[in-house]
Amino acid sequence: MRAGALYLNVFVVAICGLVYELLAGTLGSYLLGDSVTQFSLVIGLYLSAMGVGAWLSRRLDTELAKRFLEIELAVALVGGLSAPVLFIAFGSLEHFQIVLLAFVFAIGVLVGLELPLLMRLLEGQLELKDLVSRVLTFDYIGALAAALMFPLVLVPHLGLVRSSLAMGAANACVALWGTWLLEGRLGKKAAISVRIRAFLVIVAMLVGIGVSDVFTTWAEDQMYIDPIVYTETTPYQRIVVTQGKSGFQLFLNGNLQFSSADEYRYHEALVHPAMVATDGPPKKVLVLGGGDGLALREILAHPSVEAVTLVDLDPAMPRLARSFPVLVGLNRNSFADRRVTLVHDDASVWLADHQGLWDVIIVDFPDPNTFALGKLYTRAFYRRVLAHLAPGGAVSVQATSPLFARKSYWCIIDTMRAAGLAVRPYQVAVPSFGVWGYGLAKRSDFAVPQHAPNIALRYLNDDALAAMFQIPADMAAVPVDINQLDNQALVRYYEREWRKWE
Repeated sequence: MRAGALYLNVFVVAICGLVYELLAGTLGSYLLGDSVTQFSLVIGLYLSAMGVGAWLSRRLDTELAKRFLEIELAVALVGGLSAPVLFIAFGSLEHFQIVLLAFVFAIGVLVGLELPLLMRLLEGQLELKDLVSRVLTFDYIGALAAALMFPLVLVPHLGLVRSSLAMGAANACVALWGTWLLEGRLGKKAAISVRIRAFLVIVAMLVGIGVSDVFTTWAEDQMYIDPIVYTETTPYQRIVVTQGKSGFQLFLNGNLQFSSADEYRYHEALVHPAMVATDGPPKKVLVLGGGDGLALREILAHPSVEAVTLVDLDPAMPRLARSFPVLVGLNRNSFADRRVTLVHDDASVWLADHQGLWDVIIVDFPDPNTFALGKLYTRAFYRRVLAHLAPGGAVSVQATSPLFARKSYWCIIDTMRAAGLAVRPYQVAVPSFGVWGYGLAKRSDFAVPQHAPNIALRYLNDDALAAMFQIPADMAAVPVDINQLDNQALVRYYEREWRKWE
C-alpha cells in the first residue's frame, strides 16, 4: 500500500468536504437570506456531524478498505447531488431548511467516518504520532485549498451547481484510484465492484455538468415569477434578470434590486434631494455602488455636472449596464457619457486610498444582509465619506425600509450622525419594494430642500419632495446601537427584521 498516495486522498477529500459545506452555506444564504445564521448553522452542524462520523467509525470492524471506498463514493454521490437537489427542493418543499441541514449533516458524518478508517488502514506502517500528524496535516491543508478555491475558482467559473457536481466527480475519481491503491486489502471481486460503482458515479456527475446550465435555468425559473432572460455568476454575486408584462427586474443573490416599472421613483428620490441640497450647482459627483447606471442617469440630467466618478466592486454589473439592450435603454446609455469615470474597487478601500472632494456623494449599495456589505454602513465608512465631501456639499444614502426594517433604518441614520454628518431622514413609496428610506446629509445642520430640480422628472416635484421628509409615526425613530466595524449591529437588526416578511 502506498501511504503517500493515500495522504493525497485525504487532501482531496478535505477539499471536497469543505466545498460541499461552503456550497450549502452559500445556497442557504442565497435562497433563504439571513447569511450569518445560515453559515453559522452549516459550519457548526458540519463540524459536529464529523464528530458523529468519527464516533460511528469504531463500529466498522471488517473489510475496512471496502468500507472506506464505499463511504468515499457516498460522499461523492451525496455531496455532488447536494446543490442540484437543494435547488429543486427550494421551489417544491415548504421546509427547505430541514433538507439543507440534512444534507450538511449527512456529508459531515460521511467525511467524519473517512479519516479514522484511513488511519486504521495505515496502522502499523508508521508510528502513531507520525500517522496522526501526517493525516491531519493533509486534511487541514486540503481545507485551506478549498477555502481559496471556492471564491476564486469554483463559484466564478463553474457556478454553484457545476461546482457541486465537479467535486462529486473528483471524489468518485479518488475512490476509483483507491481501488488500485488498496487492491491488496480489497480482493479482486470487491475491487471490481467498487470500480463499477465509481465509474457510474463519475458518468452521472459528468452528465450532470453537461446539462447543468439547462437545469439551473429551469430551477431558477421556478424561483422567479417572470421568465429569466439573463443570468451570470461573478466572484461577488449571482446576477439574474427577469422579464414580464410590467417590464424587467434585476436580482442580485436572489434579492430584487429594481423593477423597470417603478425604479424611477427610487432613483429620483436617491439622487435629486442631494443635488438640490448643495450650496451651489453641483459640478463633481461621486457614486458609490450604482453599477446599473440608473442613479448615473439622474445625475447626468443636471446641466451643471462636469464630472462623475462611479466606484463599483463588480465589473460585471457595469458591463451588463452597457451591453444589455433593455438596461442600456433604461439608463440612457449613461456609461457612454464622456463625463463619467468608472472605477472597479471596494468603495471603502478606494476612499481611503484617494484624495479629492466632491459636491455630491451618492451611496447606493445593496442592503446590509452580510458583514461584507455591513462594513459599508459603519461609522468608519461614513467618516471616510465625510472626509471627501466638499464644503456645502451633500450626501445621499439608501437606507433600507423604515417601515419593514425600522431599527435597521434608524441604525443607518444614527450611524451617519455618529460619524459627524448632519442627517435628514426621508422616505418614498416604491411599489416593488414598499416604503423605502434614505438619509440626506451635509457637514452641518441644514434646511430640508424646498424645490425639485428644474429638469424633466417622472415622479419628483415640489409637493412630493416636501412629503418625503415627513416621517409617519409608525416609522419614527427608535433606540438603536451604532453600526461599527467590530460590532455590526446593523446586520443583526436587518436579518431579524426582514425575516418576519419572508
